[in-house]
Amino acid sequence: METARPQRRIGRLSEIGRVAARHGFGYLIDRRRADDETHHADRGRRLREMLDELGPTFVKFGQLLSTRPDVIPADIVQELRSLQDDVTPIGLGDVRRVVEAELGLTIEQAFLEFDERPLAAASIGQVHRAVLPDGEEVVVKVQRPEAPRQIESDIQLLRSAARVVRERVRALDFVDVDELVDEFARSIRQELDYGSEARNAQAFRRNFGDSAHVVVPKVVARYSSSRVLTLERLAGVQFADLELDSYPPAQRRELAYRMTDAWMTMIFRHGFFHGDPHPANLLLLEDGRIGLVDFGLAGRLTEEDMNRLTRLFVDAATENVEALPRRLAELGVRYPKEREDELRIAIEDLFYRYYGTSLSDIDPLEVMREALHLISSLNLRLPSRFVVLDKAIATLGSVGIELYPDFNVFEVAR
Repeated sequence: METARPQRRIGRLSEIGRVAARHGFGYLIDRRRADDETHHADRGRRLREMLDELGPTFVKFGQLLSTRPDVIPADIVQELRSLQDDVTPIGLGDVRRVVEAELGLTIEQAFLEFDERPLAAASIGQVHRAVLPDGEEVVVKVQRPEAPRQIESDIQLLRSAARVVRERVRALDFVDVDELVDEFARSIRQELDYGSEARNAQAFRRNFGDSAHVVVPKVVARYSSSRVLTLERLAGVQFADLELDSYPPAQRRELAYRMTDAWMTMIFRHGFFHGDPHPANLLLLEDGRIGLVDFGLAGRLTEEDMNRLTRLFVDAATENVEALPRRLAELGVRYPKEREDELRIAIEDLFYRYYGTSLSDIDPLEVMREALHLISSLNLRLPSRFVVLDKAIATLGSVGIELYPDFNVFEVAR
């Protein structure tokens, strides 16, 4: 058994090498180091396709890389943002084994009804609709039986791959690939703990307890554990499934403003925010309120962080552009001191080209490309605690554009 495991790892490394070569990254398994210009063309697309082929853990690693524009080139970031964590569901037999091991009850004892077909399936777990013995409708998130073992194995493979990249790819000398793998390992291990997600959900529910516009489902603790999470079912439609053409502009505008106001409240008042405002994680309820789901990724800010972010947004909203480099530095954004004037000029140029412009007149991808180019060209380094915030705001912006093209985030910021 002990010898079989290293052999499986060697076999998987060989498979990774073959997949890498097939997508044009054969130099990773060549003894010669690759030049900066070699294999540059279309590398983002090829990397995305390679990670997709290698499977769920590598897809999730690619998703992490897509949130790090301070260390990953912009062309690669853009491609990796389209990676989807979507896998074949596990069967009811596997679901049953996990539920019974975690809850000490059979599915029939725990639930009056339990849909065999999952609502959604991802690399770590999948979600089923169910009904509790008292008749309450819930959703049950069940972890895949092999997820912890598979993820730990893949983390070790990623560490091996990181060593190869560090040794052989000159173009990535500036990237600390070991640190990225460590960050990924921390993130995905936390995602494996449904108890942590339950605590996040409970915190969001407390914070929005008095809200007339935002709903967070309650955690059903009796039917939850570190590998099973049962939540009150919110009756609504995912933003991803809204037929927006059937909504009048005023309603679409209201929806965009309510969504953004909810995240501004989390960031500036609560200091604790949902890290993935993806359209599948937002529901429009029958009474018009917004429902939040999927609490595995959350970010925290200190009171001082919130104060500094507030000052940054106030300066941006009041066109005090001169102060923006200083505000960024206060937040912990690092850049070479000798390039401060260059940074100020670049920020002013970007700001005045887009300030006050409706999103219908802006190509959001072009703005994103310009921002990412600014980050990489000036060697800016983002504090790690703001990585989740950066991802959340970028996702929020793209959802806002879909909802209401004339939406202007500065109005909400004010």
